[in-house]
Amino acid sequence: MNTTILISTFFLTLLLMVGLFFFIRASVKDRTEQVKLISKTPKTSLLEQLKAYFTRRAYNIIPSNAGQDTITFEGLVRPSLFLAIFLTFLAALGLLCLVLVLSFVYPPLTPLFFALELLSPVAGIFYWKKAGRIETVSFSLESLTEQGLQQGSLLTLTAHRDEVIQLKQNFPLKSAN
Repeated sequence: MNTTILISTFFLTLLLMVGLFFFIRASVKDRTEQVKLISKTPKTSLLEQLKAYFTRRAYNIIPSNAGQDTITFEGLVRPSLFLAIFLTFLAALGLLCLVLVLSFVYPPLTPLFFALELLSPVAGIFYWKKAGRIETVSFSLESLTEQGLQQGSLLTLTAHRDEVIQLKQNFPLKSAN
């Protein structure tokens, strides 16, 4: 095979491996965000609904400072078995591509290069250990009033991005921004 083709294929495979590494690392990245949402529900009613909602989702309320109007919940997020297997499969596939290119570049060490495939379960183990963590959800509520009549509530929520999306699907909330 032409050396120019081998070299370019080798560098493209290295780029693939770098992208795969960052993809695996991003699978456990913290995606906490703060949003402000508006509800037409009065503050006291919305507070009770939110407490019940987060309790149903396996969050436990934790004690907070008496001076703050913020309520904080904690819950254990379990890692996904499917994602652990999927990341292991992707790592095995990426390493196989690297092994094939290396075996063309330097054929005498081909059996040794295939031993690199044994590293693929490291991706699943990395995800499994890092993804299982305690997540916190905290929110505060303020009443929105107009001419003395209660018109709704302003919810300031700090939570994982997926939890914010799920909350928006289950409650009639609009973004305040």
